[in-house]
Amino acid sequence: MIGIGVIGYGYWGPNLVRNFSLASGMEVKVVSDLRPRRLEQVKARYPSVKITTNHAELIDDPNIKAVAIATPVSTHFDLAMAALRAGKHVWVEKPLTSSSEQAMQLIEEAQRRNLVLHVDHTFIYTGAVRRIKELVSRNELGEIYYYDSVRVNLGLFQYDVNVVWDLAVHDLSIIDYVLPCKPIAVSATGIGHIANGPENIAYLTLFFEGNMIAHLHVNWLAPLKIRRTLIGGSRKMIVYDDLEPSEKVKVYDKGIDLDYSEEDIHRLISINYRTGDMWAPSIDNSEALLVEAKHFIRCVEGRDTSLTDGHTGLRVVKILEAATESIKQQGKPFELARYGGCH
Repeated sequence: MIGIGVIGYGYWGPNLVRNFSLASGMEVKVVSDLRPRRLEQVKARYPSVKITTNHAELIDDPNIKAVAIATPVSTHFDLAMAALRAGKHVWVEKPLTSSSEQAMQLIEEAQRRNLVLHVDHTFIYTGAVRRIKELVSRNELGEIYYYDSVRVNLGLFQYDVNVVWDLAVHDLSIIDYVLPCKPIAVSATGIGHIANGPENIAYLTLFFEGNMIAHLHVNWLAPLKIRRTLIGGSRKMIVYDDLEPSEKVKVYDKGIDLDYSEEDIHRLISINYRTGDMWAPSIDNSEALLVEAKHFIRCVEGRDTSLTDGHTGLRVVKILEAATESIKQQGKPFELARYGGCH
């Protein structure tokens, strides 16, 4: 039985505690939060769980083998490093850290101590994204042309990160997992509408080798919630709508076929539009966090390597950093050569 402690019982912490409590092989021992009222909620729902306002008590507890961190991004590095140095496996809410330098330090510390460093990129563990990964890996879509996503809603406004670090991080993790290529450059624009607040609307463009491109629209100031992604390929196309109660993923046999003519000195191209069937593949509807918690248990037990390990978190943070700099320079592209290319 893996004893786990959770630091932070705000927006995401309750979901972690609930799923860790449901996962066979794991037991929530302690929850830490700076707000006594939040801790009262923990005690009311989970009477056997210890509560504390001092996270150091949790990290030092010998009954705790793993620590989950669900606190503001600016605190991730210090808390995760303290847990690793105490010999604990670590689960960190997205994004991993507020800088790539911090992310690399955590990776090195975890490797040095042979500990699991897991980043909570929850969408990777959804049945929908796993099925999309399967379709892409089987080359069902053919050559991937584009990834186009809209992820907007009204709030939640945050003050320690902008909308890119809050919402675009989801699509960046999906892109890192699903697509066969890593981006080589990023361009971003954004703006904020609250005095001294971060950007609440942003547009990111990711450039890849060849003809593939990705575009992300994120917004905290939209009148409705949209979570829709289009993935276009040479053979088929996918519409992924995370808010659909059923048929979240739809595969369309639509596209174009090009016929080339060499009849005269000018090369003529005939474009034929292909319209076929649409089908919605079956999807595992298990709660993603529970799937992820079970995966984390296997990683701690040494049976699996985390799908969303520190290196995954680092790649995403590198893009977030580059996008932030691009916004400051009104969309100037920033290269990501170190992580670019296809596999």
